Amino acid sequence: MDLILAFATQGVQMLLVAAAAPLFTGAVRKIKSRLMRRVGPPVLQPYRDLARLMRKEAVAAANASWLFRATPYLVFAATWVAAALVPTFATGLAFSWTADLIAIIALLGSARFFLALAGIDIGTSFGGIGSSREMLIASLAEPAMMMIIFVLALIAGSTQLSNIAGFMASSAVGLRVSLGLALIALIMVAIAENARIPIDNPATHLELTMVHEAMVLEYSGRHLSLIELSASLKLLLYVSLIACVFTPWGLAPADSGPIAWLTGIAAWLLKLLVAAFALALFETSIAKMRVFRVPEFLGAALMLGLLGALLRFVSAGF
Repeated sequence: MDLILAFATQGVQMLLVAAAAPLFTGAVRKIKSRLMRRVGPPVLQPYRDLARLMRKEAVAAANASWLFRATPYLVFAATWVAAALVPTFATGLAFSWTADLIAIIALLGSARFFLALAGIDIGTSFGGIGSSREMLIASLAEPAMMMIIFVLALIAGSTQLSNIAGFMASSAVGLRVSLGLALIALIMVAIAENARIPIDNPATHLELTMVHEAMVLEYSGRHLSLIELSASLKLLLYVSLIACVFTPWGLAPADSGPIAWLTGIAAWLLKLLVAAFALALFETSIAKMRVFRVPEFLGAALMLGLLGALLRFVSAGF
């Protein structure tokens, strides 16, 4: 019975992140519109867009290979599994032993790899531009992310998210400068990985600016729906990761009951609302940077992660 309950709880988390991802995207769009004194689309508009795309036929170019057709499913599966592994409302779930930061980054890297291949599969100029820019960002974001993981592993003694969340929620963590640097670096990496302002503007399709949208211009119907849902899941993943590691308050312990789980869900939704407002406020108060300045942005994230690791080594020596 306990095993069934454990798997049911893990299933609830998987369904919860899949259902909440479009809602979070819709909340960010709505808050941005209100900050710019516009009415904006309804918060539930992403659900309507996904349902509309699901009902449409998927059209592919004549020279599209099997990789082009299989990529949306591969990207969605990898992103959904990675997002479901991040503890949202409880720690110590059935698959928490697989919720390792390195495994999550590997899943996201695999999804990016297939999406970049699909972007150049047909041979259009837009797809090639988007794929090359995506690989440029990935080559700079992944080393920065590994440095952040290194800092967290040095402090918490593990790369497993449930263990990190438990350590961060305890009184042993204290105030650490290296954690602050890692948090800033993780936010910068999250912005770049999700193609948000100032790296990219997800609301435009301009040739000189778009990164992610250029790779998926040839997709339509259910394929485009899965890619859009994967993008929302990826954004939710990074927000949940920041909330799990740096604000683990409200997470239910491993052996807790339904009351603690409901409290954890309420706390997680509150964190998502705060993150949506912060992201919308940030994007409305800053301009998009040139593509050639992206390496400087991610280089700063890498240096912050490296500095955090050096400070951890120095402080451990005293």
